[in-house]
Amino acid sequence: MDNLDGKPEVLLDPNTFSEDGTVALSICAISEDAKYLAYGISSSGSDWVIIKVMRVQDKCDEPDTISWVKFSKVSWTRDSKGFFYSRYPAPKNGENLDAGRETNVNLHHQVYYHFLGTDQSNDILCWKDTENPKHRHMASVTEDGKYVLLYTFRNCDTVNKLHYCDLSTLPNGIEGYKGRSDALPFNKLVDHFDASYDYVAHNNSIFTFLTNKNAPKYKLVRVDVQKPDFWFDIIDEDEKDVLQSAVAVNGNQLIVSYLRDVKNVLQLRDLETGVLLHHLPIDIGRVSGVSARRKDNSVFIGFMNFLIPGLIYECNLKGEVPDLKVFREIVVPGFDRTEFQVNQVFVPSKDGVKIPMFIVSRKNISLDGSNPCLLFGYGGFNVSLTPSFSAARVVLAKHLGVVFCIANIRGGGEYGEEWYKAGALSRKQNCFDDFISAAEYLVTSGYTQPHKLCIEGGSNGGLLVGACVNQRPDLFGCALAHVGVMDMLRFHKFTIGHAWTSDFGCSDKEEEFQWLIKYSPLHNVRRPWEQFAIKAYQYPSIMLLTADHDDRVVPLHSLKLLATMQYVLCTSVAKSPQTNPIIGRIERKAGHGCGRPTQKLIDEAADRYAFMAKELGASWFE
Repeated sequence: MDNLDGKPEVLLDPNTFSEDGTVALSICAISEDAKYLAYGISSSGSDWVIIKVMRVQDKCDEPDTISWVKFSKVSWTRDSKGFFYSRYPAPKNGENLDAGRETNVNLHHQVYYHFLGTDQSNDILCWKDTENPKHRHMASVTEDGKYVLLYTFRNCDTVNKLHYCDLSTLPNGIEGYKGRSDALPFNKLVDHFDASYDYVAHNNSIFTFLTNKNAPKYKLVRVDVQKPDFWFDIIDEDEKDVLQSAVAVNGNQLIVSYLRDVKNVLQLRDLETGVLLHHLPIDIGRVSGVSARRKDNSVFIGFMNFLIPGLIYECNLKGEVPDLKVFREIVVPGFDRTEFQVNQVFVPSKDGVKIPMFIVSRKNISLDGSNPCLLFGYGGFNVSLTPSFSAARVVLAKHLGVVFCIANIRGGGEYGEEWYKAGALSRKQNCFDDFISAAEYLVTSGYTQPHKLCIEGGSNGGLLVGACVNQRPDLFGCALAHVGVMDMLRFHKFTIGHAWTSDFGCSDKEEEFQWLIKYSPLHNVRRPWEQFAIKAYQYPSIMLLTADHDDRVVPLHSLKLLATMQYVLCTSVAKSPQTNPIIGRIERKAGHGCGRPTQKLIDEAADRYAFMAKELGASWFE
C-alpha cells in the first residue's frame, strides 16, 4: 500500500513456495531504499536457511542465492548495496545432504557480507573465531548506518560479548575488503561473558543498551564507546517488574515494555534521562512487538491474549499525550470471548515459592473434579510464557469442556534472571516440582482429577513432560510431549545441542552428570507397580511427537524414549499392567515446529487432542 489508508497488496506469499507447503519463510528484511527484500526460506522445518533477494517493484527474484545460513538475521547497510548474515561452513557432503536430517555438531559460525548481484563465493568474511568453534555470531547495522554491532554468544545463556565497527571510517567502505583475508576492524566493547547487552539507540559515540549486568530484572545503561570503561544507568532495575524491551521513537523518546506478573505494561519515557512520561493504556495480555524507527512519531504495537486473537495498536506521539487506537484486529468467525473466563492464581511449590498459573475455561464451570484439564509448561532458557491466543485450545474449551492452564514455572524469564537461574543446572528439579505442584493444585481445587488431567510441552517443555511422567505417573491421565530433549546424557553431541549446556550442564563433567542422571527421561523409566513410594499401577497414556527433519532436537530423543518405555513397561513383562497406550507420532518433511503448513498444524493438533480426549473420556458437545 502507498499509505496506511491505502489498499494492501501481497508482497511475498509463502504459500506459493512449494506445492505441499513445507517450504517456509524464516527471515525477511527490507533494504533502506525499499527497493529490495531479502528473505530466507527453510525446507521441511529445518533450521537451515537459503536467503534470496526480491525486487519490490516487480516482485521478481534476483539471481542472488545464499546457502548454509543458520541462526542468522539479515541486516542491510544503509546504502542498500548488500547485507550482513551468519552461516556455517558448507558440510563436506553438502550437495548430497538432505538438510535437516543430519546430527553433526554445528561448529565455526561466521559473519559474512553479501553484495547484491554477486555470487556467494565472493562474499566478504567479516568475522570468525577459530579458537571458539561453538560460539555463534550475529551482525546488526544501526539505524543511521554508521555502525555495525557484532554480538557473540557462547550458548543459550543470557550473556554475550559485543564488538562494534565504525563503517564510516573504512577508507574504501566494505568494498575495500573484497578479496582480503582479514576481517573488518571491530573494536571490543564488552569482551567477557558476564551479562547480556542489547542495543537500543545511540547519539554519535554514546550508546544505550538494555542489560542484566548487576540487574536480574534488567535496566538501561549508557556508555561512550570511546571511553568504554565508564558506564552509567539511565533506567534503574525495577524491584518487581522485568524490563523486557526498549525501542527508540519520536526522536528522543522510548517505548518501554515491562513484564508484571506475566502481563505486559507499556510506558513512554524520555530517551536522554529515562524519566517516565506516560503510561500507555493497553489491555491485559502480551505485547508481541513494537515496530517503529527512531525518526517516526507513529508506533505500531502488536498485542494478544488468551481471548484476543491479535491486534495492532497505532500510537501517535505528535501531541503532548500519546494517542493510542486499534489499527488492525484479527476476527475469528464464531468466536465469542464473553463465553470464557481467565483467572490467574499463585500456587505454592514444594519449597513454598509461589508459581503463577493462568486458568482458561468456559464460564460457570463446576469445581467438582469433573472437568478434563490440559496443563502446559516450558520452564527453561529464560523464555516467558505470556498470554497468547490458540484457536485449537479455544475449541477444546468450547466443545470438550477442557480447562486449559499455563504454569509459569521457574526456568522461564517471567521474573527475570533469578527466576530463570532457579530452574537451571543443579536446580532443574525445581521446574518439575513447580509443574507437579500446579497439577496438584488443579486436583485439590476441584478443577479436575488425575485421570482427567493431561500435561503438554514442547522442546524443553517435552523434557518437562517426560521427567514429570517418570516422577509422578499417578498424577496424570495423559501426556503429550513434542520434540522433547529426552536423553540428557548425550544431547550435547548433536547439532546445536552443545549450546544448551548453559541450562542443563554437561554429562562429560562428573558433578553435572549426577544432576542429569537423576531426571533424564530416557534413564528414569521405571515400572510404577514395582515402586512402593508411587501409588500408580501404570504410566498414563502417552504420545511422543517428533519430526524427521528436526535438526534442533533431533528425533533420536523421542524415538529412544519411545522404545525404552515400550520395552520396560510393556514388552519385557509378561501380562504387563501397562494397558494405557504409549505411542509415537512422526511428522514427515517437518522440523522443530517452525514453518509447518496450516494443514500439517491442523492434522497434528487433531491427532494429539483427539488422543487426549479419548484417554481423558472427554466428549464433544455443541
